[in-house]
Amino acid sequence: MNKWLVLLVAALIALASWVAAGPWLAINGVRGAIREQDTAALARHVDFPTLRGNLRAQVDDYLLRQAGPDVQSNPFGAIALRMAGGLAGGAVEALLTPAGIGAVLGGRSLWHRGSGAGVDRNDSYAHGAPRDPLEGARYRYESTSRFTATVDDRNGDPVVFVLSRDGLRWRVTDIRLPLFGDRASAARND
Repeated sequence: MNKWLVLLVAALIALASWVAAGPWLAINGVRGAIREQDTAALARHVDFPTLRGNLRAQVDDYLLRQAGPDVQSNPFGAIALRMAGGLAGGAVEALLTPAGIGAVLGGRSLWHRGSGAGVDRNDSYAHGAPRDPLEGARYRYESTSRFTATVDDRNGDPVVFVLSRDGLRWRVTDIRLPLFGDRASAARND
């Protein structure tokens, strides 16, 4: 009887350890997928439908805050906001594919390539290795099913990668961008 109890406790500890290590395993999976430029592996660690919805909500909120109540109450302003939201939403949909998010996280934007940044100086056709998007990240559990990795962008503003747990699996479900956050609205009000 004691032998089975010890095995049960050991199994529960192993399961709890696996769940607790899940965010780090997912982050390492994202890093490896970006390093290898493997979009299929990246898709295993990113919940693209949820991420698209969350980023689209950030964009819509940002547009409404930028427009202000006067534009929102004007019929023509409301039409313009709806059109701008549709265009921005289309851009979010186009960007948030495994290839698109892999390129952005790896620092391989179109401007980056066009300017020659990241090109291997010994071979002008080879592109340098993608950067680690979570280098120097600060990690934090927000709850038993929510984990964040925060990195600072070039301006020192925080970019927060949110991982959510679904069962035993952790995946990136949101990226809180500084442009759409409270700092942007606070800077606008100054």
